[in-house]
Amino acid sequence: MERVSVRPALFTFDIFGTVVDWRRGLALDLAAAGHELGHWPRFADAEPGLRALLTVAPCVAMTNSDREHGVVVQRGLGFELSAWICAEDVGVYKPSRRFWHEVSRRRGIPFGTAWWHVSAYADYDLEVARELGLSTVFVQRPHCRPGPADHTVRDLLELAALVAAAARARDRATP
Repeated sequence: MERVSVRPALFTFDIFGTVVDWRRGLALDLAAAGHELGHWPRFADAEPGLRALLTVAPCVAMTNSDREHGVVVQRGLGFELSAWICAEDVGVYKPSRRFWHEVSRRRGIPFGTAWWHVSAYADYDLEVARELGLSTVFVQRPHCRPGPADHTVRDLLELAALVAAAARARDRATP
């Protein structure tokens, strides 16, 4: 398991592709004539993984979608994230740096390693996060686009375990 050097103060997530399996959902919707468009399945680890991570730090959606999708996704999870910050609110799409600056302003957290960005898309999402000095977490989803990241995990449960193990190690090291 990788070593974690900085305790997370904030987790941000690319939602569609990292938390929500939009490709499988789209295929199901098309098969059902689009009757349930947007009510896509979460990855099985999303709900328990996010619940565990919420005990460590706020978990914020940082998504190119809209507010309506936020309501549907959070209803499907069975709880609300700490915030849902979407392109509809910000007025730009990722990877624009304006999006990242707006999240920083709204959450009151500066760029730095205590802000962890989690995504299955290293090519545009994690690339900008790394350039801004954030800790980056690449989630290996079936349709992911790999690239450099500080941490690589199979799913959100593995990320929660990584962060918990680091917390236990810090606790043991603190007199």
